[in-house]
Amino acid sequence: MKCAVYRSNKKDMTYLYLPEADDMSRVPEALMTLISPVERVLEFDLTSERTLAQENAGDVLKQIEELGWFLQMPQQDKPEFLS
Repeated sequence: MKCAVYRSNKKDMTYLYLPEADDMSRVPEALMTLISPVERVLEFDLTSERTLAQENAGDVLKQIEELGWFLQMPQQDKPEFLS
């Protein structure tokens, strides 16, 4: 899967993964309000075998397929419903 990663300029160490660059139509408005403004920092092919620095690639893929987005944030800041 092609994957575009956006860094939040409001929340430190918070990244939004999307399956298509610049298509934030499936990201909840409340979430965008919390993390915006965002800037695209990376695009790559995401596979379940790929090694990611802080997340399990299979989990990221699964959530992107189900919700259309994945939010990476520091564990201490992550709401319980996203854990």
